[in-house]
Amino acid sequence: MSPTHTEVTTAPAELDPCGREDHPDCGIRDVLDRIGDRWSVLVVVELAGGPRRFRELQRAIDGISQRMLTLTVRRLERDGLVLRTVYPTVPAQVDYRLTETGAGLTHLVKALADWSLGHRAVIAEARRRYDTAHPGHDIR
Repeated sequence: MSPTHTEVTTAPAELDPCGREDHPDCGIRDVLDRIGDRWSVLVVVELAGGPRRFRELQRAIDGISQRMLTLTVRRLERDGLVLRTVYPTVPAQVDYRLTETGAGLTHLVKALADWSLGHRAVIAEARRRYDTAHPGHDIR
């Protein structure tokens, strides 16, 4: 393999434990994909403070589009992490809150958010050094 080798290699399927349905770790990837995505983390962090209406969530989460927020809360609701409540008013009012399962996740997500905030300058500097040392390797 040369120093400029960039081909991605993977382990054979028979070595991947999640390639077998009976393996106990098979659900981990699916769960981590949900709770590890950028918008889900931010929604969970915001809902940790209590119930929010849709527009409150959208205003609190910088950069999230209406469509992405809709998809994110639906996915979190489907996974049993968020409860959506519709109130019989005209117009209908809707709020979102964490379920007991979702609330159990907040300390972990909050710790991750706090770590990210505390280390963003260090990471930005590391990226700058890497990008300077490896021009033309855009890996974003």
